[in-house]
Amino acid sequence: MGFPSADKADICLLLEGTFPYVSGGVSSWVNQIIRGFPEYTFACCFIGSRPEDYGEMKYELPDNVVHLEVHYLHNFKRGAEKKPLKGNRKAFRKVRQFHELVKSGDDNHRKAELFEHMVNNLGDGQAYSEEAFLHSRASWDYISRAYRENSRDPSFVDYFWTVRIMHAPIWVLDDIARNLIPAKMYHSISTGYAGLLGAMLKRRYGKPLLLSEHGIYTKERKIDLFQSEWISDNRGLVEKNNAEMAYFREKWVNFFTELGKACYQASDRIVALYERNRERQVNDGAPIERTMNIPNGIDLPRMQKVRAARQSGVPKVACLLGRVVPIKDVKTFLRAMRTLVNEIPDAEGWIAGPEDEDKDYARECHGLVASLGLEKNVKFLGFQKIDELLPKVGVMVLSSISEALPLVILEGFAAGVPTVSTDVGSCRQLIEGLGPEDEAFGKAGDVVGIADPEALGQAVARLLSDEQAWYQAQQAGIRRVEALYTQEMMFGAYRELYQSLIARSESAQPQGRGR
Repeated sequence: MGFPSADKADICLLLEGTFPYVSGGVSSWVNQIIRGFPEYTFACCFIGSRPEDYGEMKYELPDNVVHLEVHYLHNFKRGAEKKPLKGNRKAFRKVRQFHELVKSGDDNHRKAELFEHMVNNLGDGQAYSEEAFLHSRASWDYISRAYRENSRDPSFVDYFWTVRIMHAPIWVLDDIARNLIPAKMYHSISTGYAGLLGAMLKRRYGKPLLLSEHGIYTKERKIDLFQSEWISDNRGLVEKNNAEMAYFREKWVNFFTELGKACYQASDRIVALYERNRERQVNDGAPIERTMNIPNGIDLPRMQKVRAARQSGVPKVACLLGRVVPIKDVKTFLRAMRTLVNEIPDAEGWIAGPEDEDKDYARECHGLVASLGLEKNVKFLGFQKIDELLPKVGVMVLSSISEALPLVILEGFAAGVPTVSTDVGSCRQLIEGLGPEDEAFGKAGDVVGIADPEALGQAVARLLSDEQAWYQAQQAGIRRVEALYTQEMMFGAYRELYQSLIARSESAQPQGRGR
């Protein structure tokens, strides 16, 4: 079956590595938003790494998705034909000026001016075309000079290919921006490459750009980059300084930091899920007057039906509902299960989420279960429908090293399931409350430190073995979610944003090709 296709849409969603090909909290939220606004038509622009990294679509497209297009950033067939060029040395001097401003930390008008100049000259035959970047003498000389002056890594080959791989997606994004169907506004669900695409579209067509960040993209990429084994570090043992980040990791971190700033500067409104993340956005370059908080909200009537399906008593089941990936720190959950089973021998640990995103990590998790002797207690369930899963769960567990405002906690609360979580993102706020009125609802579970399986297991054991404490936590979660985190509240806030930005778009003079 082909993708839906249209010649225009009200709202174009810019989706990097999420809906409709990846399941999880952010994808569920995107699906929720689209279905929550049937009065608008949506175009979905999915941006992935490579085709082989994704399977079939994980979500059925809502009827108001009138257009879907799918693009992959790492297409190594692009630019394969070699045509030596002289290149524009004057243009690459401007690139040098831009990078000097980046290194200085100055976010001034000149830097923004240079960035816009480069973005506007990426097309075929222009100063910064893909061909000029790949094959021109001017580009080669600039990269060589930058290596001599700045690199702390001895390998020029690694430096050269890092620069190429890092920048190659920019021309894919430029092609997308030139050919994407017209929309009244753009809505990016992250910074990163999708956010850069949003900045390109905003500058090209003048239509409003809304940014919603669940987790802070730059922070999460830093975590990924520190864990990545594919990034070279060619320093010898004597040369390594533990206080100094490996050079190529630093380059990737700086690159994503600049992508984030470009998106922040182009966005008309910037949404965080909670105050700490809004403050982080401002510190990372977001104009404070454009920022705001809109918490996630859940479909309360639906989850009340799930809660009604619960049997009496407390199921001796701890469930991690999420992808089997390092950022969820599934291994800490599994080690915590060893502690839990020592206390409650018949307790079970369920991992409900896909294992195909990082297959090596998933294999390591299965191996850890065997080494801990937990084969009879731990079950990998794969993707599950929460309506069927949650009535059977005693405690929701998040062992993550990074989160934002997790939908699974809110859905668990509404379904009558307390949570034990690591102290990341807004999890403490959700479990313990924020401010006197919120705190008055009580604690809806417990919060422990990151990567502390003993504390995590003990906290789960306390809840599962004390029915009165468990019931009090259950009621606190229900009261909190019903008062503060409903779908209607979230939709109301986004409705105001959509209406105001679309009205601004419709009243503005059209720019670009028929936009």
